[in-house]
Amino acid sequence: MNGFVQCVELEKTNLNLLIDMMSRMIKPGIYSVGAIDWDRRLFDELIPLPDGTTYNSYLIQGSDKTALIDTVDPTKLEELVGNLQELDVSIDYIISQHAEQDHSGSIPMIMDIYPDAKVLTNPKCKELLKDLLLIPEEKFITVEDGETLSLGDKTLKFIYTPWVHWPDTMVTFLEEDNVLFTCDFFGSHLAESDLFVTDECLTYRAAKRYYAEIMMPFRLLIQKNMEKIRDLQIEIVAPSHGPVYKKPELIFEAYKDWISDETKNEVVIPYVSMHGSTKEIVYRMVDILAKNGITVKPFNLTASDIGELATALVDASTVVIATPTVLTGPHPSAVYATYLVNVLRPKLKFVSIVGSYGWGGRTVELLKGVLTNVRAEIIDPVIVKGFPKEDDFKKIDALAEEIIGKHKENGLL
Repeated sequence: MNGFVQCVELEKTNLNLLIDMMSRMIKPGIYSVGAIDWDRRLFDELIPLPDGTTYNSYLIQGSDKTALIDTVDPTKLEELVGNLQELDVSIDYIISQHAEQDHSGSIPMIMDIYPDAKVLTNPKCKELLKDLLLIPEEKFITVEDGETLSLGDKTLKFIYTPWVHWPDTMVTFLEEDNVLFTCDFFGSHLAESDLFVTDECLTYRAAKRYYAEIMMPFRLLIQKNMEKIRDLQIEIVAPSHGPVYKKPELIFEAYKDWISDETKNEVVIPYVSMHGSTKEIVYRMVDILAKNGITVKPFNLTASDIGELATALVDASTVVIATPTVLTGPHPSAVYATYLVNVLRPKLKFVSIVGSYGWGGRTVELLKGVLTNVRAEIIDPVIVKGFPKEDDFKKIDALAEEIIGKHKENGLL
């Protein structure tokens, strides 16, 4: 009886493993073998992750050869190895689409387990991998833009997509199955147990935040890279973060909107107020702009999620930076927000600065000096002494009215 029970339990275990891997199957012979990081809350020691993330790695089994597309962050190596062992495969190629360690960091360990595997990538990624992971020259195979690789009954086509978001990035198209593996392109920091997109609104928000924080500085280059994949017959988009898209149009249409030159009737106001003077200015502006049909998004910089601010910048037409004067310059939180606006390079049309001071300072001069990458018209700032008085409120009202007029002139309102 004990032997019978053991056999039954073994059958149950094998069945559960089969069901588990079937649930991670994208199409026959194509598996998601990466890892879900439910608990990670900071990326690159910089980007907040309120919803965790995933490190998606994909296994493709051809009739002759097997390829692993990207790996996982080294902290999740055990999960990747466990998934590969469940499939009981050998690996001929480790395809590295991008050298950043959340995708490539486990390559050396995977090579130890599968010593005959070669690392296949592009020349720029190869050089980065040699520097970052010390992978020896003889372990590499490099491919050119548009080159293909046969796995037998499956063919991989490699397409360079530089500066999405590093200079080495590329995507991989599985021709027979019409699956596009995109690494960071079209990704989202979203930890979910479902392999495919189930909640489109949730995924859209996560993907927009991801675009804002990581991709937006390269908006014009993304436009060119979108053109490179436009004629592919894509049925599935498999990024290296977040869920897989069975409806590619969801993310394609979103990106077309985000990378376009069009902005919305929105004003973003990142602000910090030490003793209430700057907050009074901000509230006055919010009230006037909102009453005139403009969507206003104020962000208290001492309490706001910086990722939400970045997301708001994707569509905004105008940013007004609001700050008190600390010693002779802007508050450090306002400097950081201004720096963020500058490095993310949103498609803004107008920028202004408001705030208060006690005895003097160079707030406007210093903040303008930070905004070297922003190609927007700067509307004359309003800086008041102390708490705003009647004449100061008139200047603030005039600034708000000028913003309203600019939005009308540009067909936004």
